[in-house]
Amino acid sequence: MIAKKGLQYTENHEWLKQEGRMVRIGITDFAQEKLGDVVFVELPAVDDQVTKEDPFTVVESVKAVSDVFSPVSGVIVAINETLEDSPELINEDPYDQGWIVEVEPIDEFSFEGLMSPEEYQAYIEEE
Repeated sequence: MIAKKGLQYTENHEWLKQEGRMVRIGITDFAQEKLGDVVFVELPAVDDQVTKEDPFTVVESVKAVSDVFSPVSGVIVAINETLEDSPELINEDPYDQGWIVEVEPIDEFSFEGLMSPEEYQAYIEEE
């Protein structure tokens, strides 16, 4: 499991990527491996509000049900509808096709409190 360059990471094993004003969010390769085969993703709705560090969706696998926490406060502007029929994309390609939502931050977005790929790699190696 290698942390992908160009992303930021949380201690709850979410990744995020800033794309202009939007922030794309998903779960990490480490998280999907720990969960096992993902069988269902409870997608939130566009225009739902999310709050930093609060759960905004649930990922269900053959092993467990796991909350996904938002690394930013804002409004969901896009969801990955492909996950409704193909939740396994989170296992197969967690950093690209397996993204979950895009959020428009309410306030000025800051990477404060997030980990770089190198910091996250060290973090998961300790677990």
